[in-house]
Amino acid sequence: MKILIKNGRVIDPASNFDEICDLALAAGRVVGIRSIPSGFAASKVIDASGCLVVPGLVDLAARLREPGHEHEGMLESEMAAAVAGGITSLVCQPDTDPVLDEPGLVEMLKFRSEKLHQARVFPLGALTRKLEGEVLTEMMELTEAGCVGFSQAEVPLASTQVLQRALQYASTYGYTVWLRPQELHLGRGVAASGALATRLGLSGVPVAAETIALHTIFELLEGTGGRVHVCRLSSAAGVELVRRAKERGLPVTCDVSVNSLHLTDADIGYFDSRMRLNPPLRQQRDRDALREALADGTIDALVSDHNPVSEDAKTLPFAEAEPGATGFELLLGLALKWGEESGLGLLRVLSVLTCEPARVLGASLGTLQASAGQLVQGGIADLCVLDPRAEWTVTADALRSQGKHTPFSGYELPARVRCTIVGGQVAFESWDRT
Repeated sequence: MKILIKNGRVIDPASNFDEICDLALAAGRVVGIRSIPSGFAASKVIDASGCLVVPGLVDLAARLREPGHEHEGMLESEMAAAVAGGITSLVCQPDTDPVLDEPGLVEMLKFRSEKLHQARVFPLGALTRKLEGEVLTEMMELTEAGCVGFSQAEVPLASTQVLQRALQYASTYGYTVWLRPQELHLGRGVAASGALATRLGLSGVPVAAETIALHTIFELLEGTGGRVHVCRLSSAAGVELVRRAKERGLPVTCDVSVNSLHLTDADIGYFDSRMRLNPPLRQQRDRDALREALADGTIDALVSDHNPVSEDAKTLPFAEAEPGATGFELLLGLALKWGEESGLGLLRVLSVLTCEPARVLGASLGTLQASAGQLVQGGIADLCVLDPRAEWTVTADALRSQGKHTPFSGYELPARVRCTIVGGQVAFESWDRT
């Protein structure tokens, strides 16, 4: 399909390009920016007047819930939610049922997702068999099947020796290990340790659960030469440790959940189970440090932490409710809200959603998607058109995800995605201006 996008404000954070111009797409590639090829005959014309044309979002933290948890999210519904949120590439966790620890399971997930012709799915393989923390998986075979890295998802590793061997193995082949920093024994609570958790009688997760894990990871990196992506940093102390690790030249990247960027433990209120999240919401000083670190580049990427939860699993007492929230369709609006509140320009805000997470993935994307997160001549035609003037209210009915629970219910968010294009094909379109 040949598509001509006219009169939009084209923004590419990777090259600092920001200009009102036309964009031509053909054969899944960007074939013209500003200057349209001679004789280009579009089969579809999109008038993007008043809209922004930006690279498709790259989300590094998602749970698709299939296979094994279809009652919480079918692949079809969650992929539809992703493209409705402007996400064209996403990384999914390995904690499905069965766990993604065999090549055949990874290939099946890739095949199922590709048949939907929506967002591109990049699976993480299990770091250990069945995520039990004992025997390493065959990383080379899983990589050949399509895995972009290896993770324990939410299951902490009890054995430091196993983690060391995993980093050594991954380092040998240039693989990245994705770890959520969480010490096994200290991380078993349901809310962040502090005055509020004590007052509510909720078991706490101290900041030390994160910092002890980070110290361990960074010490092992010094000796193994591996590469680690730290998932969903949650504390001011954790930010400082990551900053020091980067200053030391350690091969470390990290992300933060959009939930932690906006909310604090005070939002739990009177045991609101919508706020039951992993990592738990921490104090305001932690939220402020995370915001500053994302703005200055210490934190590389902003993620949705999309984790749809069923009605039955969420409408329980706070400590018993399943942690998680839907996030695909909220990511862009919440990022723009953070940018407005922090006084940041669009280029910086969009960079933590596009080119920066794509840089984290790096060579794992392969040559075909090497230009993911960018709008460049000859690059892959993954992009979205958004209307910055269209505010909307977060309600269950407004969400395409099968998971309707979010801590942001009732929020007024800026901007609506009008069109999402993946590989030069329209994956989502909604021009309702009402």
